[in-house]
Amino acid sequence: MTTPSPATRLTTPPSEARNRPTTPWWVDAVIYQVYPRSFADGNGDGMGDLPGVTARMDYLQTLGVDAIWLSPFYLSPQHDAGYDVADYRAVDPRFGTLEDADAMIDAAHAAGIRVIVDLVPNHTSSEHAWFQAALATSPGSPERARYHFAEGRGEHGELPPSNWLSTFGGGAWSRVTEADGTPGQWYLHLFDTTQPDLNWENPEVREEFEAILRFWLDRGVDGFRVDVAHGLIKKPGYPDSEHTRMGMVVDAGEDDDPTFDPDTFEPLMPFIDQDRVHEVYRQWRRVLDSYDHEPMMVAEAWVAPLSRTFRYVRPGEMHQAFNFTYLVAGWDAQSLSSAIERSFTAAERVGAPNTWVLSNHDTVRHTSRYGLTDPSSYPAGITADDEQPDEELGRRRARAAALIELGLPGSAYIYQGDELGLPEHTTLAAEHRQDPYFFRTDGEEPGRDGCRIPLPWEADAPAYGFSATADDDGASTAPASPWLPQPESFRALAADRQVGVEGSVFELYRRLLEIRGELDLGTGTFAWSEHHDPERGVLAFTVTNGGGHHLGSGEPIPARTVLVIANLGAEPLDLPAGHAKALSSLEDPDALADGRLVPNSAAWLLQA
Repeated sequence: MTTPSPATRLTTPPSEARNRPTTPWWVDAVIYQVYPRSFADGNGDGMGDLPGVTARMDYLQTLGVDAIWLSPFYLSPQHDAGYDVADYRAVDPRFGTLEDADAMIDAAHAAGIRVIVDLVPNHTSSEHAWFQAALATSPGSPERARYHFAEGRGEHGELPPSNWLSTFGGGAWSRVTEADGTPGQWYLHLFDTTQPDLNWENPEVREEFEAILRFWLDRGVDGFRVDVAHGLIKKPGYPDSEHTRMGMVVDAGEDDDPTFDPDTFEPLMPFIDQDRVHEVYRQWRRVLDSYDHEPMMVAEAWVAPLSRTFRYVRPGEMHQAFNFTYLVAGWDAQSLSSAIERSFTAAERVGAPNTWVLSNHDTVRHTSRYGLTDPSSYPAGITADDEQPDEELGRRRARAAALIELGLPGSAYIYQGDELGLPEHTTLAAEHRQDPYFFRTDGEEPGRDGCRIPLPWEADAPAYGFSATADDDGASTAPASPWLPQPESFRALAADRQVGVEGSVFELYRRLLEIRGELDLGTGTFAWSEHHDPERGVLAFTVTNGGGHHLGSGEPIPARTVLVIANLGAEPLDLPAGHAKALSSLEDPDALADGRLVPNSAAWLLQA
């Protein structure tokens, strides 16, 4: 039995700007996603790791985030970048050791930053001890009952049990060869063949994951991002379906129908969003609630319509769910207005806070999406053969989008590199791609590598400073090439050319988080402004706080109202009178001096 580390737990709010003893930290937290293999390389082997995260903790503290969420760093053959877990209690040597994880947690807590780790409960790696045991036994064994093994259809079982397809392309069932060499049963994998789905009807599976939760909670982690949270339960019998592939479902909009009831809605696919999945999270919530440091869960649930997503955050279930309706709304005032309005309506229905997110490790970076001819499009990827985004325009819109996202009450997620204005790598050559999505579709889908490029830290260093250039004794070393090549455009956007530089994207984000904390906007009251006019491309809302305490000094501040106004239209916009400028998305600090807001920009204004 592994002895839990003495990792410290963060029991006080990370920001001194707030004094809300009855408000849980996660309600309005700004959470930064760390994709470990691409964040920082601490040993110079070209792959990011946990020591690299620890070494850059001061950067995250300077930015001002409340928490970090780390994508998987568990033991894994890495067929899907760590989302194929072979051991949930071990750190993959590529990323370090369990002691490195403890050190990283301690360093984060010392910096006032909470730590959320990824949990992958829908499937394991095919190299997991459980699946290897299942392959070594016969049909009907307890070992196979932990997964979805089924007899095939057809005269000799030569056809898969159902017509379900893998999200990564191809069929969702693979046939095994039994110990005697004959073709045998089929196993389900909604993703890659190396990611067999677990059977969550099996009590042993449920018990194991409760133990995994406790393992990491005992080490001091503050929460879990739950991968494929909507996929754990499958409809009995594996019925065929008209909709055969689990994908990134774009909200169908049924919530606009006043007769629509999300609790009786029949999910489109028999392998996602089944009602009994909520039993799992109610039990997990009881586990988390037994700890005293307010650990939380956030669901990755690509389901539609939006109100079905909010069923995951009903009382006694998860604390948050990613708002993908907002993510896919794009740079369009009417789409954003609808997404925000419906989000508040759905959240109020279940008494949960909202989350807001623009990009993550599975999506084309919004800086590039916003630079396309249609800035509301949602491409699966961008290659050199596709339309190339206007990077300058996309970055200008992304700066404005940060004011909208971080002005909205609730919790906000920042994907690593958002704060630098990084674009997608849109010309990544096929020989460098590693995403199984690319290979299982024979290159028809570009995959997600373009948004996973290693970060640039130093403009003039090898690999832009991503990899360490000294060994443990301080001797100079030549770092290996990064696991994915970086585009030339990253040089000008490196952190050392932005931190402390007025007008940079980093300083914009840092100032946004500072003001957000000072004014307590995350727990404020939202209302559409009289200036809101999405048909003209104007997005405008107010957030009124309940007072707070000034960052650093601790002095009380009165309740304030902030007007967030964004110009998504084609013409300059006259700003309303009676407001003091708090912040503009434009690089020029005097950009609002003439009282006008140019297209593709936004401002925070304080009511006088």
